[in-house]
Amino acid sequence: MPALDLDDIQGLILRGYRKPFARHLLLRVDDAAAFKGPLGDLAEEDRASGPFVTVAADWIDKPPAGEVPGHCVNVGFTFDGLRVMGLPDASLDSFPAEFREGAVARAAEVGDTGPSAPEHWVAALTSPDAHVLVSLFADTERELDALTADVGGRLAGGATERGRFDGRALPGEVAHFGYRDGLSQPTIEGAPTAGLPDPFEPVKAGAFVLGLESPHAGLTFLVPQPDALGRNGSFGAFRILRQDCAGFERFLDEGAARTGLDRELVAAKVCGRWRNGVPLALSPTGDTPDPALPQERWNDFDHADDPRGVRCPLGSHVRRGNPRRSRIAGGGGLTHRIVRRGLPYGPPYDPANPDDGVERGLVGMFIGASLRDQFEFLMSEWLNDGVFAPGLGRTKDPLTGANDAGESRFAIPGDPPVEVGGFGRFVTTRGGAYCFLPSMTALRALSAV
Repeated sequence: MPALDLDDIQGLILRGYRKPFARHLLLRVDDAAAFKGPLGDLAEEDRASGPFVTVAADWIDKPPAGEVPGHCVNVGFTFDGLRVMGLPDASLDSFPAEFREGAVARAAEVGDTGPSAPEHWVAALTSPDAHVLVSLFADTERELDALTADVGGRLAGGATERGRFDGRALPGEVAHFGYRDGLSQPTIEGAPTAGLPDPFEPVKAGAFVLGLESPHAGLTFLVPQPDALGRNGSFGAFRILRQDCAGFERFLDEGAARTGLDRELVAAKVCGRWRNGVPLALSPTGDTPDPALPQERWNDFDHADDPRGVRCPLGSHVRRGNPRRSRIAGGGGLTHRIVRRGLPYGPPYDPANPDDGVERGLVGMFIGASLRDQFEFLMSEWLNDGVFAPGLGRTKDPLTGANDAGESRFAIPGDPPVEVGGFGRFVTTRGGAYCFLPSMTALRALSAV
C-alpha cells in the first residue's frame, strides 16, 4: 500500500477538526492573475508568516508536535472556478462529467426537486460566478472573525465575496433535530483516525484521495490531468440544508399517537440511534443501557444480524446511509462510504416557541474521490429510493429524504409491526456546489498557471 502523502492532502479530507465555529466564503474570481499570488501564499510550505491551507499531517508530526492549531483553512474550486483560473481545455475535459456539470445541473439526480430545487437556493450558489469556496474553522468566534479578515484581505485584490455561510456547534454536539452528530466517520487506511472506531476493515484511501485504489477491487477513480493537478485531491459536495424542527417534533407526536410507541422510541427508530447517540443495534430498549455502553463502542455493530430490522429498522437513517453488511443489492454496503464535515447554523430550537420563523439547519461538505459513486449514489439509491434493500420498496429516508406526504411511509418491525406515513420533507436544500479540493502541489501549480 503506497503511503499517504499527508503533507500534500488538504486536512479537511482526512481529519475531523472538531472546531466549534466554521465559515465558508464563496468567492468570485475577478482577476485571475491578481488572485494567484495570494493563493500561492496560502499554499506555501513555509507557514510561519500567517494563515495557510491546513494539511492532513499538521497534527501529527508538525512542530510543535501534538499541538492542535487554533484555526484551519481549506480551499475548493468549482468547475467554473478552474476555468477562470486558466486551466487548458484538455485538463478541464479530464474532470468527471458530474463535476463539470455541477450541483445545479445535477440537482434532480440527488432529490433536489420541488422546494429543494435550485430555483429556491441561495442565489449566489446558482450563479456561474461561484468560483472558489474558502472554508475557515476556528476555536472561537473572535478567532474566526480575525481569520476571515486576514484571509479575505489577502484574496480581495483578485476576488469578491459573493456569499458567507456560517456554522456553529450547538451545546452537546447535537444537530437541530436533537441527535448527537458526527459519530460515524469512515476509518481510512493509512490516515489519522477521525471518528469513533468501527468493527470493519479500514476503507481504502482511494475512496477519498485521488490516485489510489478505491474500495472497488482493481479500480482507481479517474484522476484529472495532468497527474500533478489531480493526484492527492478529492471532491466535495457543499450543502446548505434547512431543517424543519417544528414539523419533525409534530411528526414524532403523531407517530407516537398512531403506533402506541413512546415518542423517543419513534425518534430512535427513525434515526437508528437514540438522540444521545447510543445505537439501537446495541441498545434497542433504551438510551441508557445497563451496563453502560462506552462511547468508543457506539459504532461497534453490524446490521447483518438484524435482517428484518427488529432492532434497527431497515429504513432508518443510519441504516440507509451506511448499510454495513446488510443484505442489499450488489452486496456493496461498505463500498460507498463518504466523509461528512458539517456544523449547524441558526440558533437552537426552542420547543416552547416552535414556529419562530427562524431558519436553522446544517452547512457542510460531503467528501469523496467520486461524486457520482459516493455522494450522488447515496442520495439517489439509498436515501431517496428503497429498491436496494428487501422490504423497503419505493420508500425514502424518513429523516432526510425527499418525502411527499401523499406517498411517504416508514415501517417499524416488531410484535406487532407498525407503520407511520403522511409526512413530508423535514430537510430542504437551500444551496449546493460541487468542489474540487486540490492537493498542495496542485494549489501551487494553479497559482502559477
